Amino acid sequence: MTWQSLKKYFYVLSLVLVIEGLSFLLCVPFAWYYHETAVPFYLSSLMTVAGGVMLYLLSDKKHNDSINRHEGYFLVVITWVIFILIGTIPFVLSNTIPSFIDNIFETTSGFTTAGSSILTDIEALPKSILFWRSMTHWLGGVGIIVLVVVVLPSMNTKGFSLFTFESSLHEKIVPRFRSIGKRVILIYFVLSASLTLLLLAGGMNLFESLCHSFGTIATGGFSPKNDSIAGYSPYIQYVMAVFMVLSGINYAYYYYLFIGKTKSAFQLDEVKFFIKVVVISTFVVFLIVYMNMDKGAELSFREAFFQVASVISCTGFATADYLAWPMTGWLILFLLMFAGGCSGSTSGGIKMSRILIMFRNLSMIFKKAVNPNAVLLVRYNGKSIDDNSNNTLMVFVVVFVLVFIAGTISLFFTGVDLETSAGSVVSAMSSVGPGLGTTGPVSNFAHIPDAGKLILSAIMLIGRLEIYAVLLLFTPAFWKK
Repeated sequence: MTWQSLKKYFYVLSLVLVIEGLSFLLCVPFAWYYHETAVPFYLSSLMTVAGGVMLYLLSDKKHNDSINRHEGYFLVVITWVIFILIGTIPFVLSNTIPSFIDNIFETTSGFTTAGSSILTDIEALPKSILFWRSMTHWLGGVGIIVLVVVVLPSMNTKGFSLFTFESSLHEKIVPRFRSIGKRVILIYFVLSASLTLLLLAGGMNLFESLCHSFGTIATGGFSPKNDSIAGYSPYIQYVMAVFMVLSGINYAYYYYLFIGKTKSAFQLDEVKFFIKVVVISTFVVFLIVYMNMDKGAELSFREAFFQVASVISCTGFATADYLAWPMTGWLILFLLMFAGGCSGSTSGGIKMSRILIMFRNLSMIFKKAVNPNAVLLVRYNGKSIDDNSNNTLMVFVVVFVLVFIAGTISLFFTGVDLETSAGSVVSAMSSVGPGLGTTGPVSNFAHIPDAGKLILSAIMLIGRLEIYAVLLLFTPAFWKK
């Protein structure tokens, strides 16, 4: 890699550093209000903005639009890594997370919207630090949109729907990337503001409303409370469950509604399939809880709906210990962790678009078995899918499973039991938060060995960037000209 190539990267990295550096200052008002020191945020902001300005001065501003797809993959990954490393600074300066590996784990979990935590007493931390912790979710969610829909396409870099709308198979909107990016970010803001106001109306204070709004809209799951959402009123739990479902929907759906193309929005196959899965899963889990647990109908339904919404949207908030349910109940949630939400959302997982097309492939195989001479096509959003796209989708699912297996085995060899290893890895890959075993909804990741935390941190990033972007960097062919 030449110095000239690095100078092209510096331009984008300088923008990222300045944005993140200024974001630190948003925590200062909470430090003032709660009589906490704001020094960690001032210093973090000063160092980060100064670094951004330095990179900007060194950058090649004239040729930053010449970054090709090959260079773009590397730029996306390195940008996320730098974003995470810079995000650890407030925790280091405040000495709230003394361990460097714990710091990396918590910050990676924040920015990738995974929501897994090593904190054993969340409420003991300063409110301003907890606000930054929750803000890493919100920045991580909007960062995908800003970086991939606005910045990279403006450089004539193609192929980045992989990282934002996260599936090359979903309905493409229009080619005006800057216009799309601005409107999608506005939708993100509107959803965040709407949820914040509804939580305020339910009795939450401003600090908790913002933190929970950040964690919900970004499908992250960090809460400033030790018991997550369990201690709040049924109203709060229902509101957050609804918004978790809304946050798991493809942003193309909201975009179409925003520009008045209601018919196009309602024709998105993935969104309809996602809602059906939510409804059916909630009903089945409700029956399991109601018939086997000593709980009333309303509480059983609320717990079922909230946990299903949380897991399928990959948010990770909890109001119940689902591991205490009958095995069938938590196995359904475990499978939903793999599935995830819609492409084009901040959810993780395989994505509903791929699951739906996989089912349609299976249906086509069965139909051909009955009628071998029939000419059948897999259709999605009213259009047939070409063989190349279909093969790419199936390969992704296979690679997802292979990474899950490799991650589970790696974590198991660090001394973690198999159930916890499997649950933790799929949780990290799908950005869910809680897992199974000793990392369930009433536990955390503090007891995981340091080597295991580093493995899970890497898996969080791999899952967030849809696997290929990271794995490509480790293939020799990628570095050949």
